[in-house]
Amino acid sequence: MNKGEYYMGDTEKRRPKRHRRRRMQRHKRSVLAVSAVVLLLFAVVSANSISLRSKEKEYLGQEQDLEQQIKEEKARAQEIEELREYVGTDQYVEDVAREKLGLVHENEIILKEK
Repeated sequence: MNKGEYYMGDTEKRRPKRHRRRRMQRHKRSVLAVSAVVLLLFAVVSANSISLRSKEKEYLGQEQDLEQQIKEEKARAQEIEELREYVGTDQYVEDVAREKLGLVHENEIILKEK
């Protein structure tokens, strides 16, 4: 090697100790700052995760309620369909005439209740 040349290992030896201390302090501060940011991100993600889980439970409850309502409405629709079919029959006309109007067939005996 020539006088002006030296290899990289010599630069550390030639620098004063205070430069190395400053560099180490900066390095420690950088590591601390990065660690703080990572910890903060972890806290935010954890908080959001807890919030999402509670919303998920709430939505599952709503889903079950809605499924129950669907079953009830289907049963109601079935009852309405059966009533619609019954209303179209002669039996319905007779039942209404008997109950509302008090009409009876010819030769029908009416028993009075006590």
